[in-house]
Order: sequence, then C-alpha cells, then structure tokens
Amino acid sequence: MKEDDDLSPGALQDVATNLSTPLETAAAAPDDRALAIARGVSRMLGDAGQTCLHEFTLRNGRRADVMAMASDGTFTIVEIKSSATDFRTDNKWPEYLEYCDQFYFAVGEDFPQELIPDYCGLIVADAYGAVVLRDPPEERLNGARRRMLLLRYAEVAGRRLMSLLDPARRL
Repeated sequence: MKEDDDLSPGALQDVATNLSTPLETAAAAPDDRALAIARGVSRMLGDAGQTCLHEFTLRNGRRADVMAMASDGTFTIVEIKSSATDFRTDNKWPEYLEYCDQFYFAVGEDFPQELIPDYCGLIVADAYGAVVLRDPPEERLNGARRRMLLLRYAEVAGRRLMSLLDPARRL
C-alpha cells in the first residue's frame, strides 16, 4: 500500500472526488445549482439543530439528497430539484416518504413552485441559506423503522468521518 505522500495528483483528486458530498463540493463549485441548494439547506437545518448526511442510501436502494436528523430522533428528507425538468422527470421521490417524519423539496428562487405537490414541504435555497415556505404534515415513523434509520445514520456518519480522517483506507 502506498503512503499518502506517494499518491500522484490524479490519485489525490480521485480520493477527494470519492469522499466529496454536496456540502463540501458546493463551496468549491458554487455555480452548480443542486450543490448550492444542498449547501444552503444544510446550513438552515444545522442552524435548527439538525445534522445532515448527503446522498444517504435508504433500505429500498433509493438515495435521499439530504437526510437530516433532529436531536429527538426525527428524520427529515429533502429532495433537491434544480429545474422544472429535473422535477418532471423524477418519479422516484414518493418512495422516500416511508423513511422520514417530514419530506421537503428544496428548489432555487426561480423554480416554478406550483409544480410541488401541496402535501410536500417546500424550501427555497441558494448556496448561503434557505427558507421554509411550507411545512409538510408530519407522518411519524413506526418504532422499528426509526430504530433502523438511527442505526444506519450513525453507521454512515461514522464511516464518512473515518474516511475523512484516513482517506487512504477504504472501508
């Protein structure tokens, strides 16, 4: 195994790319709309006392753009839509609903908000912050699903932290 100092610039870039999540890369690429929205949403949720994981894989194989957990163990999923076309071509988001207490769409200021169903929450965001325009009804997870999500959330967060501390080691 190579030492970290022996990695070529290309290999270092590959490591950085593999470890990047929307929050970290949004700072480096603020012109990418979805990443900028993810960053703003994460700032807002963090200010509200929640922690966020990006690209969180659910048990059904779908990946939530942002999975947030509050201190009381409630889960919020935020699906980011960077354009009307992105929204219209996505038919998988209803599969996220059974994995959260609250579900939001996060969009940019110029997104046609009337496309978002009334029963979903709505957040408008940019790279520097976000505002909730509409809260969704809260649908409480059952105990078994919440426990599974809590354990999975902790495992994913721990693995991501370990990868940041030791990027040369694959988990």
